[in-house]
Amino acid sequence: MTQNSLKRMFFKRRQVLRGVTGLSAALLASRLAGCATTTDSDATPAAGGETASSSEPIKLGLIAAITGPSAVSGESITRGLTIALEKINASGGVMGGRPLELVIRDDESTPAKGVAAARELIEQEKVALVFGGLDSPVSLAMLPVFHELEVPYMGVWAAATGITRNEFDPNFAFRVSANDNIVDSYLMRYAKQELGATKVGLVLINNPWGESNQAGFEEWAPKYDLDIVGIEKFNDGDTDISPQLGRLQEGGAEVLLMVANAAPSAVAMKSLLRLDWDVPVVSHWGPTGGRFPELAGEEAAARVVFMQTYSFFDAKGERSEALMSKLQEKYDVKGPEDVIAPVGTANAYDAMNLVALAIDTAESLDGPTLRDSFYDLPTYEGLIKTYEQSFSPDNHDALNEDDYILVQWKDNKLVPFQG
Repeated sequence: MTQNSLKRMFFKRRQVLRGVTGLSAALLASRLAGCATTTDSDATPAAGGETASSSEPIKLGLIAAITGPSAVSGESITRGLTIALEKINASGGVMGGRPLELVIRDDESTPAKGVAAARELIEQEKVALVFGGLDSPVSLAMLPVFHELEVPYMGVWAAATGITRNEFDPNFAFRVSANDNIVDSYLMRYAKQELGATKVGLVLINNPWGESNQAGFEEWAPKYDLDIVGIEKFNDGDTDISPQLGRLQEGGAEVLLMVANAAPSAVAMKSLLRLDWDVPVVSHWGPTGGRFPELAGEEAAARVVFMQTYSFFDAKGERSEALMSKLQEKYDVKGPEDVIAPVGTANAYDAMNLVALAIDTAESLDGPTLRDSFYDLPTYEGLIKTYEQSFSPDNHDALNEDDYILVQWKDNKLVPFQG
């Protein structure tokens, strides 16, 4: 860690966005070695941006699951970032006319690959910031790299509490997404107040994301007067977890709280059907980032209620309509029911716009200076919400419990839960 991280710059708060016009830049796209990338080998921004050409692209990285069982999440994030980026570039870019460029790497949901990609993007591609993907274990593993190299990280899906509430000082990790600790309170409150439960069972993936949620559920259970009758864990690759579920049934669980991504969640639901146990299942959002209905079957998928940060159903306003129009035009999306992994697209869209505001606020690509600028962003009328003082030194999560909603699969469409 360099002493540069201890320096602080003071920024004048901007009440309105600067009007910039005249430059339009298209997103460059290629697929190299299994990784979706946009690169320009002849354009590498100078460190800090002070000596770079006024038209030289500013590179931003994305590390996400582009292939594998969670590839739907990577595609949805890419769509949200791309549409926002193209809009920003068409409006004049940032820092007085510089276009943004997205450089994408596939982590394959593997922490080691994420770590290697983070270092490569920062040290070789010279990205100013890295967006993260679905998998919390990957994001947690990458944190030391971002803090060693002093480059901001912006999470748009991974929800592990420790991503933003970490022990690094200064903290370079920000997020426009859910936070497990807040989600755990939200899900337990629903189980207690809406389902009338007094006893719940936890069904958790056996990795750091599962551990993050176990800590949150255990913290919130006494506050909602809920008894956790059992904590059952399972692994990616398990084909049947009937024994674990059977123990929760014997323990008297009235609601199951599930935390896992699409493939293992599908295994859990198939096992539940084998037990013929008609118990409500309330889930974190992991299954919505993959092929859950296909893997679990329509009947099993429809039994689960999920939390989300956004739904394109009932979405109103000029920004929502504009984004839907772009999704239809660019990705042949027919309507809200055709938007894959909606939170990935929505979170990423707002995150890209906030990052652009941070770059304009900092007027520099220096990592510590850019980091500090997130505390001084102007108000942004976003897709999910109006962001006022989006981040503070004590809070690096832009979204909170008031921004969460419940959804369910119905006729293989992810729709708002009607209760």
